[in-house]
Amino acid sequence: MDKEPKVTQAMINAYDEYTHLHLDRRRFMERLTALAGSGAAAAAIAPMLAANGARAAIVEPSDDRLMTQDVTFPGSTGEMKAYWASPKSATAPLGSIIVIHENRGLNEHIRDVSRRAALEGFNALAVDFLSPLGGTPMDEDKAREMFSTLDPAQTAADGEAARVWLSKHEGANGKVGAVGFCWGGGLVNRMAVNSPDLNAGVAYYGQQPPAADVPKIKAPLMLHYGGLDERINAGIPAYREALEKNGKSFEIFVYEGVNHAFNNDTSAARYDKAAADLAWSRTTGFFRKYLA
Repeated sequence: MDKEPKVTQAMINAYDEYTHLHLDRRRFMERLTALAGSGAAAAAIAPMLAANGARAAIVEPSDDRLMTQDVTFPGSTGEMKAYWASPKSATAPLGSIIVIHENRGLNEHIRDVSRRAALEGFNALAVDFLSPLGGTPMDEDKAREMFSTLDPAQTAADGEAARVWLSKHEGANGKVGAVGFCWGGGLVNRMAVNSPDLNAGVAYYGQQPPAADVPKIKAPLMLHYGGLDERINAGIPAYREALEKNGKSFEIFVYEGVNHAFNNDTSAARYDKAAADLAWSRTTGFFRKYLA
């Protein structure tokens, strides 16, 4: 039996450069071929690095403990698409969480994360921030290209529109937090700067805002980082210093030995269950504290 090809840190770093920086697919596959030793090995490794939407959900869409549906709400410039999940067992108004996707858009993995949040006792709204461009396409490469055309100010405004809509939703207690991953983690940080009524923010390996913007932050923050994620982690010291200097409420957790996107269970090479489970337990405890 053929042995499963080995994924190295250099391969993971090349994939990160491809998905977040300026390495195109052809050059990525050339680099991966050089690292793997052959085109056949590279072809086998590439799907292990990428997210696989066919992987089983942790909480099935048909879970009868939940109410789920596709919804729309007014954004900053037009209609926004989103996915709603809430527990059927709720007997009182609940705190609400905006779930913000990676740079692949609103996919099945993020819908799954929303259902997990709902099972923890929250209303969860996974917003499609590509709505102004027609919504998330099936082709993830096309989705990544679309993100480069988004206006950061508009996405922050659309996040605030989601917060306002959630705060007034039937079955909501008025308190709204946001959790985001990768691109979405960066947007949580921007929302913390631009949405003074945000009640709590959790950013997973998200780009930090400029230190000059930190005084505007009102919400308590929880920040999760992968220890091997050198690109994003380079911004931690300045962010920590600015948060401390301005007396902000925050927690920073760095999970040693794990990569960017360690929470994404659809990416076999980068997912780390132990780190993901610990970060999630911290995240849900944080939201219970601030959204009750």
